[in-house]
Amino acid sequence: MSVSAAVVAPQDGQSIVNADGSTNRIWLSSYVAGVAHDIDVNKYRSLGQYFDECIAKYRERPGFVSIGTEMSYDRLDRLVNAFAGWLQGQGIKKGDRVAIMLPNTFQYPVCLFAILRIGAVVVNVNPLYTARELNHQLKDSGAETIIVMENFACTLQEAMAGTQLKRIVLTQIGDLLSDGLLNLKGRALNFAIRKVQKMVPPYKLPGAIWIRDALKSGARFQVRRPDVQPEDLAFLQYTGGTTGVAKGAMLTHRNVLANCQQALAFAEGQLTGDTETVVTPLPLYHIFSLTVNCLIFMALGGRNILIANPRDTKRVMMILKNENFSGITCVNTLYASFLDDPDFRKRDFSNLKLAVAGGMALQRNIAERWKEVTGNSIVEGYGLTECSPIVTQAPVDIHNPAPAFTGSIGVPVPSTEVRCRRDDGSWADIGEPGELCVRGPQVMKGYWKRPEETAKVIDAEGWLATGDIAVMDEKGFLKIVDRKKDMILVSGFNVYPNEIEDVIAMHPDVKEVAAVGVPDEVAGERVKVIIVPRNPGLTKEAVLEHCRKGLTGYKIPRIVEFRNEELPKTPVGKILRRELR
Repeated sequence: MSVSAAVVAPQDGQSIVNADGSTNRIWLSSYVAGVAHDIDVNKYRSLGQYFDECIAKYRERPGFVSIGTEMSYDRLDRLVNAFAGWLQGQGIKKGDRVAIMLPNTFQYPVCLFAILRIGAVVVNVNPLYTARELNHQLKDSGAETIIVMENFACTLQEAMAGTQLKRIVLTQIGDLLSDGLLNLKGRALNFAIRKVQKMVPPYKLPGAIWIRDALKSGARFQVRRPDVQPEDLAFLQYTGGTTGVAKGAMLTHRNVLANCQQALAFAEGQLTGDTETVVTPLPLYHIFSLTVNCLIFMALGGRNILIANPRDTKRVMMILKNENFSGITCVNTLYASFLDDPDFRKRDFSNLKLAVAGGMALQRNIAERWKEVTGNSIVEGYGLTECSPIVTQAPVDIHNPAPAFTGSIGVPVPSTEVRCRRDDGSWADIGEPGELCVRGPQVMKGYWKRPEETAKVIDAEGWLATGDIAVMDEKGFLKIVDRKKDMILVSGFNVYPNEIEDVIAMHPDVKEVAAVGVPDEVAGERVKVIIVPRNPGLTKEAVLEHCRKGLTGYKIPRIVEFRNEELPKTPVGKILRRELR
């Protein structure tokens, strides 16, 4: 990533390219003073080493908070070691895939770091997946072990066919609130959820083990630390694709550790080193929350408030009632829901230092309302699963805060190169739109068992094509102006039209279907489907009922339109989604 002084004369779009082919990183002049231009990618060998360093430094501090209960870094380490012992006792070894299907509870970081400690690969699973979605991810990853919250065990039962699962670990939300057999608060909560609120559908999973039994058993084992290399896989982080099937982005230990260091470099001097409290409403299975809230704040010895259900704003406000947090990360829709709550608006925000938005575009009215209510600007960035995820970020300077809203996604983080590519493959000039391409140590190894799909997005020189159209100004700040690919972004989650279409096309009364994204003031975009019915009696309600059986909530169309004429197509018969939009 060296920067040469010899710059090619501005021609053919090469105004930011050096004579040796490297990028003249014009954005470096926009960094806050003291921020390193590059990171040391060899600082850590593995996420296990990173975790051990955090524990050694902050052992006595509170690390996570769940349902009003704190877990120290010391207790986290002990539980991680016990669960790692159980995993190894079951014969799970380096490189094996282990699925986690949990909301934001203590169980998530315990299982996460136990898997990484023994060199296995974490497969993050959305707990709200339907059986169809879960079945695909389990079969594709080849996971033989899964940890699942009991609330979702029924879905797992329906998804078992054709998978390689051999071990199922069940847990209830209150299981790890305290050590010991009594755990009165946890047991009362579990009883209420199962018997009073009746939130656990009936299920049968013979041979499943409870996590507390696994921890008790594993505590007797001496954990063997394998030799984990930086290029070994740490995560299979699933993301959609143009094929309509979720693909596993292969994120190595180096990828994720590099991204942590890149973000920490931007926060240099902004956070004090005292115990910082961060609110985590975004699910930890999402790469943004995983990297930023879990991993990065651990390096700061942060105190992490886990929110299991951020959509229950009333309960979230109860959790935060007595919390004076210094950091929060959200997508635009969550910021909007918090700002709509009168109790939230009355809070004392004097301790708030850092509010970060990611996952979807931040809207001007939300940014301006947040600044008015809290006195702080939201720091916006850009990333994608394939980049672990951070690519760009607005420079962080709490002593000289930025305007409430700029519309920019910031500048590339340290050790990252960014260019915009024209449709003909040549590089766009400053101020000229083009497909945003990224090169850096955070770029994934590729898609799991899909070399052809990998080759479509990563070229021979290591440039990842993001599918988003961006423009860069003379100071290196970027703005997203359009989306090249057909992906729909709903509240920060990728939704791919082919998957929606594949599910709806299975309905016997559907002749043709196309899915597109339409603007939405709250979610950024919503899914709209245009259907040519085979049976004129087909109704919107029938379509939505069919979708609920195969799609998780945020993928279900909000708008269903019926047409009598054939959908527009290319000469080879491909539906023209852009024309429908």
